Amino acid sequence: MKPKANIVAQKLVNLYRQEHVILGGWAALNPIFLDEATDEVLNAMSELPTGKMLVSHIQNLRSGKTPMNSIDRNLLPYGGLMAESAITKPLTDAQWNQLRTALDKFSPTQQGLQDLQKLDVVKKFGDEWLNGIKTILSDDANLSEKWRVVMQTWRAYHLWDMASQIVSQPMTERTRAQIQADMPEYETFLPMFADAGKKLLEKLRTFMKDTKSQD
Repeated sequence: MKPKANIVAQKLVNLYRQEHVILGGWAALNPIFLDEATDEVLNAMSELPTGKMLVSHIQNLRSGKTPMNSIDRNLLPYGGLMAESAITKPLTDAQWNQLRTALDKFSPTQQGLQDLQKLDVVKKFGDEWLNGIKTILSDDANLSEKWRVVMQTWRAYHLWDMASQIVSQPMTERTRAQIQADMPEYETFLPMFADAGKKLLEKLRTFMKDTKSQD
């Protein structure tokens, strides 16, 4: 049984918004957009927040206007504001050294994330630290790959917290739809927590299927 168009549309919009923490970036996401965005899905997508921007992006991909590893700058999630803010925050030599040293020592754990966020060079970017630093490292493949690990680690713990909260609360149709939309990410990141993550993932699947709606 195929998922409803609105569920697929929400999933694709979520992926669009979260490109900065997905391995492979636009090159990985664009084939998914083309494969799953039927006309019915596009219609549903146009009703979602930022959905019209993704519709335009998919149309650009279909026409060949946008390469499969890219996106039109005007269609970047959040208007590209995070990337723009990073451009206005150049680093000093001392800050560059602090960042390089931190990335060399980074441990993909919650403590590793906390230690990183305490650094002055990271605090410089405020709430935009993940995407801001990603932007300034974009010309250095080695550092960019190390930062990708940081972003994936952050996303994994964020999803762990979200999943833990979901299974501790009554199920609603809205929650059920959100789980379905986010399931690809849960399936990607929760196994990073070994057996505990796999058990939480199974709880999500069971919770989504077996719990009656409270709406």
